[in-house]
Amino acid sequence: MHPLQTIAVRAARAASDTIMRASENLDKVKADVKGRNDFVTDVDKAAERRIIETIQKTHPDHAFLAEESGESSNNSDVQWIIDPLDGTTNFLRGMPHFSVSIAAQIKGKLEVAVVYDPVREELFTASRGSGAQLNGKRIRVSQARNLEQTLLATGFPFRNEKQFDDYMTLFSRLYPKCGDMRRAGSAALDLAYVAAGRFDGFWEYGLKWWDIAAGALLVSEAGGMISDFK
Repeated sequence: MHPLQTIAVRAARAASDTIMRASENLDKVKADVKGRNDFVTDVDKAAERRIIETIQKTHPDHAFLAEESGESSNNSDVQWIIDPLDGTTNFLRGMPHFSVSIAAQIKGKLEVAVVYDPVREELFTASRGSGAQLNGKRIRVSQARNLEQTLLATGFPFRNEKQFDDYMTLFSRLYPKCGDMRRAGSAALDLAYVAAGRFDGFWEYGLKWWDIAAGALLVSEAGGMISDFK
């Protein structure tokens, strides 16, 4: 196991402890609105602090790009990309589908990835050149070669209404050709599910790097392909 992956797993589990304790008392969780249909809670912030503190115990000089605290300004070759609670709306509603997403890139190249589902205790991991795993067992993307009978995952462009028409145009072209489509609310888990062959593909507009960094490496190391809309 890559040494940075060991640290990422430790950090993800620490954040998950914070999240799961809070999930037992959702009425006490404080939430603020970041944007249209976009929320941040004190749990997001606390989980992110635990991740960063866990990493800094071993690597105090590393850089961070985190959803809630932004980008650190040091010049380290190693940068951690963190989404401490992907699926905040699900979490706030008591829907058991959310995750912790952590990736590390060295000189701009993704090297390790962890997506952890604390509800199901499913740990998705990958390191460059070593494949992807779910709870230590190798995973691979599906073998589908065309859209017929595939199960696709998506996410609505809820942050940007201007993208909605383009989204619906693409949806209307894809949906009749596939078996079915899901919108579960955690892009990191959607990508992890693609890596594990549970979904045959995933697409969404307007995602940030912290939403997809770990999931992208999981998919590529599981034999899948990542692309933008071009």
